[in-house]
Amino acid sequence: MTTFTSTIPNGEVLRSIINTAAASGPRPRPFGLGRNAPPTAVREPAVLRRHPHLVRFADVEADLDLLIDRAINAIMDGEPAEDEILGHYVNIASLVRAVSFREGKLLEQAVERLAKANPSIIVLTQSLKLPLVKAAMEAVAGNDWSSLDGVKLDCEAPAKGSYTPDLIIVNRARHTAYILDLKRSLASYGDTSRLEELKLKMMASAMVLPDWLYKNQKRLMVDAVEVAIVDGASRPSDHATGIWALSELDDLLEIDGVADCMAELRLRFSIRVQQLLETEARKALGLDKMPVMHPAVMTTAVTAVLHPRINLNGPSRTYEEDLAARSCDDDDLRDRIDDDGFRDADETEDDEPVPMFVRVGFARRPRH
Repeated sequence: MTTFTSTIPNGEVLRSIINTAAASGPRPRPFGLGRNAPPTAVREPAVLRRHPHLVRFADVEADLDLLIDRAINAIMDGEPAEDEILGHYVNIASLVRAVSFREGKLLEQAVERLAKANPSIIVLTQSLKLPLVKAAMEAVAGNDWSSLDGVKLDCEAPAKGSYTPDLIIVNRARHTAYILDLKRSLASYGDTSRLEELKLKMMASAMVLPDWLYKNQKRLMVDAVEVAIVDGASRPSDHATGIWALSELDDLLEIDGVADCMAELRLRFSIRVQQLLETEARKALGLDKMPVMHPAVMTTAVTAVLHPRINLNGPSRTYEEDLAARSCDDDDLRDRIDDDGFRDADETEDDEPVPMFVRVGFARRPRH
């Protein structure tokens, strides 16, 4: 299925605007949205832009740490099934899979908590199953997205499946709803068609969301719906195609400090996750019973015990000294050294072979 997308100025998210009464006239849209919005001045750099609301990490540290603890506990609770291929490394693979899932949930919960700093925002997280109305799917597949402004469809019309967004955020002051899909990283989407399929579902859902909100959320009314895919890894964003970096959440929520809080959250979560992985890796390698020491304080002796090496050049003493040391308690061997270890052919002809010490190593210049 081919999806036609419109050319939207940089800095906007994909949107479906629901027209209100014509007498009210156009009003300025957030971030310069809307076909009839007047041209805006050049936007100042993000570091200088300030929103009406502010959140500091110190104010939400306890809540975010609690969310991290819950995510880590959920990761540890998993019981991996035996795997013949992974063997005793199955626990590590299970942890990695659990981390991928739990990080996404952690981001959702953190956004919900931080959004409370803006009293105009409502965050919907439960029962968000939006119908993929057949007419909506056909509309977004066969038309430019910008040409669908003002089209609102019945959420109870015949549908082809459903789509469940991670979050629906409603800004009551702006009468705008945001459909958000938070991804821990978009790197896995790469060159596949999954990302385009996701956008198609989100845009089709946007066309029925106003009716869905009115019928399922206590007559909640909006006149604009915007969709955004948020990349948790904060790679370069592309607002014209609906891709937002996690570091840009300040603009979506109109709260300064959200991006900084999310960055600190991910840092703390990453430290805890790497500690778990290191513990499991040591168990898999059988190193969990060995002392863990900081590399800066490990002595040569300790290093030698942990990483034994074979001395291919043999002992540091000379060949003659080594032979003498080995033969000091062996009269037989001392006698063999005195006579160069050789006997007459007639004398040894019928004797059993005598084991000799053989030195191996790199060639050295013979002593004269």
